[in-house]
Amino acid sequence: MPKTTKMPMAVLLTLTIGPAIAIGATLWFVAEAIPECSVNETERLPSPDGQFDLVIFSRDCGDTDQNTQAALVPPGEDVPFDAASFYSVGAGADPDPRWLSATAIEITAPPKATIYRNDATVAGVSVTYKPAT
Repeated sequence: MPKTTKMPMAVLLTLTIGPAIAIGATLWFVAEAIPECSVNETERLPSPDGQFDLVIFSRDCGDTDQNTQAALVPPGEDVPFDAASFYSVGAGADPDPRWLSATAIEITAPPKATIYRNDATVAGVSVTYKPAT
């Protein structure tokens, strides 16, 4: 019968707890390096067919410039901090959105707003942009 050697309990603990502590510390440092974003919803318009909510919101991610954005989200759901927006303009802008139908949105852009993003479609819904009058 082959002879087996028992590993001391202290060595086993070191081999299991050491890596766990290292991984935990790494995750903690990485999480601290990623800025937290806050979302402030300013307007919500349900689609005529109830499929989406058109949400106007601002996102603040620490050192980045604040801006006003638009996104489609499932009805009644909060806008996630990492929501992909289809429209984004400079801070303080107040766009005027409206549903034309269940498959069409119109957004009146604020005068002199810096536009960062304005997609023509989102989730099968067409988007038209109208200059402010």
